Amino acid sequence: MSANLKILEITGYILEEQTELTLAEICRACAAQDDMIVALVHEGILAPLGDSVNKPPEQWHFSGVHLHRARVALRLQDDLGVNLAGAALALELLDELDSLRARLRRLEGK
Repeated sequence: MSANLKILEITGYILEEQTELTLAEICRACAAQDDMIVALVHEGILAPLGDSVNKPPEQWHFSGVHLHRARVALRLQDDLGVNLAGAALALELLDELDSLRARLRRLEGK
């Protein structure tokens, strides 16, 4: 092997619904300020898990699915200039599209 050859190691994580992330972790993963994530919660784009919804934002917990939703909403804002209400609507429509595609796959499989 050449002395100039470098080996890179890439580590990835799959975030699922069972994964719990704090507000700080969501902010870090999305490169967003906490007030933006709080705004996503108030708009209904994100929902803190379980009883954390009744606690202060610093004690909120989110699932890995919420991380994906936050990233999509923030990209819609940054890339397309969509406001939070528009991002919420777009995410709702994307969820419905995913649901319809899953239903179609089930029906085609029978």
